[in-house]
Amino acid sequence: MDILQGIVAELKREASRIERAIAALAGLGSQPVKQGRPPKPSQAKPVSGQKRRRMSAAARARIAAAKKAWWAKQKGKAAAKKAAPAQKKASGRKPMSLAMRKKLSALMKARWAERKRRA
Repeated sequence: MDILQGIVAELKREASRIERAIAALAGLGSQPVKQGRPPKPSQAKPVSGQKRRRMSAAARARIAAAKKAWWAKQKGKAAAKKAAPAQKKASGRKPMSLAMRKKLSALMKARWAERKRRA
């Protein structure tokens, strides 16, 4: 029984394939059938009476000149920032005295020597 059902299903698939082929051949002389979702109103082509507005060459040149001036201004600001000397950040502590530096240096050297001796 399963074999018969499989054969019937295969024949139905073949019949639907043949019907689609016949429909395609019959429709060659007419407009092709569009498949899928229709376009949204915003994506649809403009009405035949309306044309897309194009920018004139003069308008494009004005926009390009304005953008070049803007970039020059931006680059000028960036160069000015780099040229300015960096101010030293004020920290909350007082600077270390020379005597304290020598004392810390001696302590660190003693620690390193101890570590080296243990290893």
